[in-house]
Amino acid sequence: MSPDTGNALLACLLGEAVGGIELVGRYRDAPARALRTAPGGSYVAINAVASIAAFLMAESLTWPAGITSPVAKVLLSGLGAMAIFRTAFFTVRSGDQDVGIGPSALLQILLQAVDRAVDRGRAAPRAESVVRIMSNVDFEKAKEGLPAFCMALMQNASAEEQQSLARQIDALASSGMPPAIKSYLLGLAVTGLVGEAVLEKAVAALDSQIR
Repeated sequence: MSPDTGNALLACLLGEAVGGIELVGRYRDAPARALRTAPGGSYVAINAVASIAAFLMAESLTWPAGITSPVAKVLLSGLGAMAIFRTAFFTVRSGDQDVGIGPSALLQILLQAVDRAVDRGRAAPRAESVVRIMSNVDFEKAKEGLPAFCMALMQNASAEEQQSLARQIDALASSGMPPAIKSYLLGLAVTGLVGEAVLEKAVAALDSQIR
């Protein structure tokens, strides 16, 4: 394998890694499932192709003065391609949303397809798990302690995520839904941030205090 071929493959791997990391960060409760969907695979593949294409294009031209290191070339082409693909040339107003026109629109469409694919695949199993885990959990007893305990177990939940969860719980508390439905929705809200395994362990640990 020639050095250029090896560097092109490294650029490809860099693109794959960036795309994969984005999906893992987007679907924290089920990252592997997102990567296994067809749209998720396409998202990673497009990032990889963009990186390798940028590297090969740059190799066929002239690198800027001072860019001689193979590592620098791989990083510059790979990360440059990522930046270009996330660029919108201009935005237009559609309804109540600003829609970017440019390469970023393609990635956004793929991300929306991944969202739908993951949601469809996760909906039924998540419903079964949450109903089982949250069965007989008293919403009023659990609404404060259970989320706080789960956040403490995770340790790396950001302040923004905790605030978003708190707003969801406040909305549930003020709603007129039956208590059992509130408990299930509380479980779903917490699961979206920490995953089903952590929720199940937390409910088991707090069993006598929240039932």
